[in-house]
Amino acid sequence: MHARFAPVRDCFHDLLTSGRETGASLAIWYDGHPVVDLVGGSRTTDRPDGGSRTTAGNDGGTWRHDTLVNVYSVGKPVAALCLLMLVDRGRIDIDAPVTRYWSEFRTPATVRQVLSHTAGLPAFPVPRPATAITDWALLTGDLAAADPEWTPGSVAGEHAWTYGHLVGELVRRVDGRSVGRYLADEIAGPWRLDLGFGLAAADQRRCADLRYGDPQWPTRALGTPGSLRARAIGNPAGGLDLAVLNSPLWRGAEVPAVNLHATAAGLARLYAGLLAGGVLDGVRLVSPDLVAEATRVQYDGPDLVLDRVAQWTLGMQWEPDGSWGMGGIGGSSAWADPGRGYTFAYATATLAEHDRVDELAEALHSCL
Repeated sequence: MHARFAPVRDCFHDLLTSGRETGASLAIWYDGHPVVDLVGGSRTTDRPDGGSRTTAGNDGGTWRHDTLVNVYSVGKPVAALCLLMLVDRGRIDIDAPVTRYWSEFRTPATVRQVLSHTAGLPAFPVPRPATAITDWALLTGDLAAADPEWTPGSVAGEHAWTYGHLVGELVRRVDGRSVGRYLADEIAGPWRLDLGFGLAAADQRRCADLRYGDPQWPTRALGTPGSLRARAIGNPAGGLDLAVLNSPLWRGAEVPAVNLHATAAGLARLYAGLLAGGVLDGVRLVSPDLVAEATRVQYDGPDLVLDRVAQWTLGMQWEPDGSWGMGGIGGSSAWADPGRGYTFAYATATLAEHDRVDELAEALHSCL
């Protein structure tokens, strides 16, 4: 690592030594090159609430550069990119109604509205148990038959669990492959990204076990019982339950809105390709025009799930400093900052708030 970025390394190490972080990876690209690639802590947990314990091999459970971890909503832009590639290739009209490609779909929303979280389907309409996460047809059927919670396009609400099934079913209907297969074949493979939906057994053995930074974290994350946020995050059941999250059921399923498993290095590399206009190491995946449209603000106003003002692009959140990307509930985050010329990714197993990322970003900005 270049000495210029020593304050970032020191901040990362301070998080670990203080106990605020127990296992994570951090990667940063600057001016088109990787400049930070740090890992630390443990990828296993012996805590009684930790669910199925990851096989540690001979390393005692030490976090490695190839350790994968569930990054929650950080995966939303990755799922969106799969659909956007089909738009870029002329196979999907972004302003066409979803029903053109998904005939059973009842909500009068466009593909653009799905991508920008304004389609009106932020929660699955039928209560389902955790075992339903493996039943793609069941959950997409629920969405197809649902009535929207608002007139599509009129307001936004993060489609917390549903986003990946809406985007992913459009990919499947047009291309024939699942969004996980499409990601592996068309994006992760060509750009050499260590991330994926629906992990095979060998990749599951590389996963870090999630753990709570505070036993009360799931209650705070869910929000007020019965609220739109609680309905959006709490159905199907199990999305905040360590016994589910650390299980082969979760890791092997495709829940693209919330169960991307990734390394920070893979995420930072992905954003580096987007920041470069859709090309990485000479491999172009999308056009510069598509990247420009995908990172342009599509909606600026109240978000009924986040309960605050939000600026949504086609799959990402846009920030007032001009950066675009996505944070995940629990503390993982990845984004690109065109103004400062960097991409940033933090992937953590410790489910807590985003103050760790804020401090790391502050340290990075002090270096620039």
